[in-house]
Amino acid sequence: MGINSNKYTFGPYKKGEKNKITDVKGVRIGHVTLDDGDINTGVTAVLPHGGDIYNEKVVAAASILNGFGKSVGLIQIDELGSIESPIIMTNTLSVGTALTASIKYMMSKHKDMGANSGATNCIVTECNDGVLNDMRGLHVKEEDVIDAIENASSDFKEGSVGAGRGMISMNLKGGIGSSSRVISFNEKEYTIGTLVLSNTGNIKDFRICGDPIGERMYLARKKNKEEKLELENDDINDREKGSIIIVIATDLPASDRQLKRIANRASIALGRVGSYMGHGSGDIAIAFSTSNKIFANSENSIFNTQVLDDDKIDIVFKATVDSIEESIVSSIYHSETTVGRNGKIIYSLKDNMKNVNLELDI
Repeated sequence: MGINSNKYTFGPYKKGEKNKITDVKGVRIGHVTLDDGDINTGVTAVLPHGGDIYNEKVVAAASILNGFGKSVGLIQIDELGSIESPIIMTNTLSVGTALTASIKYMMSKHKDMGANSGATNCIVTECNDGVLNDMRGLHVKEEDVIDAIENASSDFKEGSVGAGRGMISMNLKGGIGSSSRVISFNEKEYTIGTLVLSNTGNIKDFRICGDPIGERMYLARKKNKEEKLELENDDINDREKGSIIIVIATDLPASDRQLKRIANRASIALGRVGSYMGHGSGDIAIAFSTSNKIFANSENSIFNTQVLDDDKIDIVFKATVDSIEESIVSSIYHSETTVGRNGKIIYSLKDNMKNVNLELDI
């Protein structure tokens, strides 16, 4: 589950039952984790709902917070305001394999696709896990992607799993994190769920709810050489070269324009945890609503949809930022110390806190 904390409070809003993105009804997450010596990578699949996503598209938007990335399918989201395939997360050099696999999966469900009907817009996102993973080995196979889609469920693990297996965040072990918030309009509850693939930031900038815990860990190591605080490099520099993929799901009625505005607010959550979205960072946010569906091959020329009053959207912005902030911290908190390529070790947040005698009540 996401983080339950007495010491740190990620905003005032109630959390969903699982405190995960799958608190939004119908959303499912699937992982395939590859963990074998120098191989530390995998696939994570996000399914917006349990039905036929191609013929029942969800309204969506994407925000390119910093475009140092190699994702596929974002142009059509921006143009048409919808998603019609699973969202796949993997490592940078496996984008092509993931795209081919996702296309094959969609064609297996739609026999006329690409022949007597249109071709699907498959979405693949990525972060670079080359420090811990033999990324050049192209170890992610098509069957791994399809397995991640087919094993997707409402319950899933966080941390060093799926696409998050080889990721590093804040010079600590990063990966998959999730959270959710429940808000109300007109006496009806709606859920906002978020999921991140975190591979971003620098230990010296890392904050949890405003607490500069990363700076304290870094300074403790410099002050006391015999205390062994293990980080990515002995000489931590100020460059931010990582990336993050953020997925926002909601059952709140919203237009693609409103979802774009919601996705744009992901940058605020990144700033809260200490990321400034550096030059070499690929920071992408994708938001979708399961409330309004776009039905393919419909005989209707006009669709009736509901949207939130823009004057009431501030609560959505705030709850989304809180959920993303917790998701990022959760991705780091739930990750485990990992021995990767060429024996490289990236230590977890928990191990780093232990080594410098810091306590974190999470």
